[in-house]
Order: sequence, then structure tokens, then C-alpha cells
Amino acid sequence: MLKRWPSLWCAAFCGWAWAAAAITVQDDRLQNIEITRPPQRVVSLLPSLTETVCALGACQRLVGVDRYSNWPARVQALPRMGGGIDPHIEAIVAARPDLVLLAGSTRGIERLKGLGLTVLQLEPRTHADAQRVLHTVAAALGVPRSESERVWREIDAGVDAAAQTLSPAARKQRVYVEVSPVPHGASESSFIGETLQRLGVGNILPAAMGPFPQVNPEFVVRAQPDAILIGDSSRQSLVQRPGWLQMRALREDRLCAFTSAEADMVVRAGPRMAEGAQLIAQCLNRVAALPPKAQP
Repeated sequence: MLKRWPSLWCAAFCGWAWAAAAITVQDDRLQNIEITRPPQRVVSLLPSLTETVCALGACQRLVGVDRYSNWPARVQALPRMGGGIDPHIEAIVAARPDLVLLAGSTRGIERLKGLGLTVLQLEPRTHADAQRVLHTVAAALGVPRSESERVWREIDAGVDAAAQTLSPAARKQRVYVEVSPVPHGASESSFIGETLQRLGVGNILPAAMGPFPQVNPEFVVRAQPDAILIGDSSRQSLVQRPGWLQMRALREDRLCAFTSAEADMVVRAGPRMAEGAQLIAQCLNRVAALPPKAQP
């Protein structure tokens, strides 16, 4: 009987310890998700969530990511689990994750839940969302709240620092930010729009359009933005849009065409929002300093 004490003690006490460690977090649908112990095998199907895990010092827990997650560099060697519209369910299950992080729009969520996986749906669209998601992921991972608060303070201070670099001329601009070539733009209610507001820059897309609305190209022509911010891959398509060649922003090359790596920082609501704000500020300072061109 004495030889069985250790196992009996652990059966009682260890079970109590696990229960004491259990926490409940809320997803984007305000559903309570119970996590019985800090997860050690995590799959992330959204780049901003992947970056959040790593910013919290838990990169080593990732066992799979979506095809677009590429930062920090160490995640590039991880198995790819598809994307939001085509998650590889079998590969995800085979990875034996104790937590799956994904956007609410990801397909196959109910199937993953039905297979017994713990799924946490999070998709930041505003600065407040990004802060909340950071704290929620930290709680789910068992990372102290003080650490997620430290990370957020650094992000927030970085955006403020970027704002301090804008010239008076740059602050007078009204801009159009395109986040995909459909085209979809970033309105005042998106995290990019909030960044522009903190930089002191105008946005031609009002909040009423929703965070990332599909935009009629003619709307942009009528709005006549002082500067256009896009991904470099979309640059050539702009000249094919009706009326766009007549816009001053294109005639005078008042264009911020970000590389793929730069665009990732600009369009992801996560730990690198401050770097994205710095890229926007640098480009708008350059554009504001351009001399006006004479009409042909």
C-alpha cells in the first residue's frame, strides 16, 4: 500500500492542480472557451495570431501555421495547414494541437470542434481588437498578463513615435489605403484608419463603409486623394482603372507602393502595427515633399 502512495497522491493532487490551472477565455463571438491547462502544441491559421504567439515568447509551441504566416523567420519552417478558406483539416488533426487559433471566417470550424479540438476564434480589426486579442491569447497560453501589457505598451508607443515624425505638410494629406486589389480599402473604422487618425492624416473612406469595404474605383476618382497607399503587386493595375490616370496622385507619382514584406506590416493588426505606422509615416513624408508637376 505504501508503494502506491506516490501514484495515489498524484492522482488526487495533480488533478486538482490541472483544474486550478484551467481558465476560460472569450472568443470573438463572446463564447466561453475553457482551456484546462496551458497549451503546448498550437496551430495558428491567421498571420496576425501567429505573430502574436511569437511576440508573447511562445513561438516554440507552434506546430503548424497557415500558408501566409512568415514572421518571425523561425515560423517559415513550420508545417503549412492551408488557409482561412481551405484549412487542411486532416493535417491540423494529425499535428495533435491542444489549441487552434483562427479567424471567425475560417471554414471548417465546426468540424474541428467536432473532432475534439479546442478552437479559439479571434480576428482583430481595430486597435482595441488588437489589444484584446493580445491579452486573450496570452491568457489562453498561460502567459502572465503583465507580459501582454508590456507588448501592447511597446506597440502603442511605437505608433505614437511614428506620429511624431510626420511633417506639417504630410498631416494635411487625405489618403486612400488599398489592402487588396479587388479592390478593398481600409476605412476610418479599421485599425489602419485608426493609425492614420493618430498620425493626423485624413482618410477618404468613411467609417460608415465598414472596416475593409470593397470600393468602387470611381469613388476613389471622385474623392481625389492626395496620396495612394497600395501593395507593389497592385501598382500596374491602377492605370487600367477608368479615370485613375487623371488623378493627381497618379500623375505626380504620389504613391506608396509597399513591398510584400512591408505590406504585411501595414495590413496585419498585430505586434508589428508600430512598424506599419512607421512605413506609412515615412512614405507620406516623402510624398508631401514632392513638388507639384505642371499640367501637360
